[in-house]
Amino acid sequence: MTKKRIFTIIGARPQIIKSSALSRAIRQHFSQYIEEIIVHTGQHYDANLSDVFFEEMQIPKPKYNLEVGSGNHGAMTARMIEGLEKLLLEEEPDAVVIYGDTNSTLAGAIAAAKIHIPVVHIEAGLRSFNKAMPEELNRITSDHMSTLLFTPTKAGLQNLEREGFDLCLNEKATIDKPNIYYCGDIMLDNSKYFSEVSQLNSKILKDLKVEPNSYVLCTIHRDSNTDSSSNLTSIFRALIKITKDHDLKVILPIHPRTRHKMQDRLDAKFYEEIMNHAAIKIIPPAGFLDVIALEKNARIIITDSGGLQKEAFFFQKPCVVLREETEWIEIVQNGNAKTSGADLDKICRSTDELLKKSDYTFPSFYGDGKAADFIVKKIIENLK
Repeated sequence: MTKKRIFTIIGARPQIIKSSALSRAIRQHFSQYIEEIIVHTGQHYDANLSDVFFEEMQIPKPKYNLEVGSGNHGAMTARMIEGLEKLLLEEEPDAVVIYGDTNSTLAGAIAAAKIHIPVVHIEAGLRSFNKAMPEELNRITSDHMSTLLFTPTKAGLQNLEREGFDLCLNEKATIDKPNIYYCGDIMLDNSKYFSEVSQLNSKILKDLKVEPNSYVLCTIHRDSNTDSSSNLTSIFRALIKITKDHDLKVILPIHPRTRHKMQDRLDAKFYEEIMNHAAIKIIPPAGFLDVIALEKNARIIITDSGGLQKEAFFFQKPCVVLREETEWIEIVQNGNAKTSGADLDKICRSTDELLKKSDYTFPSFYGDGKAADFIVKKIIENLK
């Protein structure tokens, strides 16, 4: 069999992490069948948000970096499409792999599908049912341009079926007759693989001088929270109240954009109060091994990140979701997480309830931790 060439499109921190599982599977088990070419759109261009992950997770460095940087959705996506189309025409890969729901995901799908290169969408079928979220538009559109769709949850299969996808498998998948697979979550692969590595190598708890189960791990990055003065203020007032009510610290690895928005959107005196608060530790973006250490040792996780919601579940931690809805409905329905939006009372009440709860269960919603091997096998089968 002739070795197939795939383009892996990444641009944001979570995609870099997810891609490591696929790269690892190819390197360890399928290198005779697949050649992977990694393209970084440059959507996240801060070294702490990209370079460190390639080093820690032993991901091959990208062959190409479009260096798009930040900007408005339309302008950013257009630059990505233009750059990706040029590369695809030059390299002529057999397929393009995209992850999740970012502007890089959408750009990769459009650039490839328009010139008839099969699109492989990992994390297909997820829906928040809120089209005000850019991510929701990206994921829906990408699914409908894909030839192979890999969904991490059974709910994802049901979502795709409701949208008109045929779940019957085709001998030859095409954009008009795609093949859809339930594969489990590729991030479970990574969480299992890197958990022991983190245990041995991360020193972040020691550096921050915090004990296990003595803190809240918090992340805030979504536009709906960072771009609203009232929402951002409400979230931080809730965090301050939680530190008092539960005698917990807050560890907040901060995205550069969020730090800028804090300065821009918050009252100056309140901003100073947060930055000087004894129980709130705002730190630079953390490497993945440090993030795992922070997750594994947190008492509770409060986040608007889709990835951290799942990782909280993987490491058996309760989670307050700073959104009105989530695509990871299983963990909410099972009582492992609660959605609060940016409402101060809901955040505090959800935290109180989750910290008091003791009868948690952790069913295998997200597969067996071998999603990457399954995905690569199916790519090989479908590209014959």
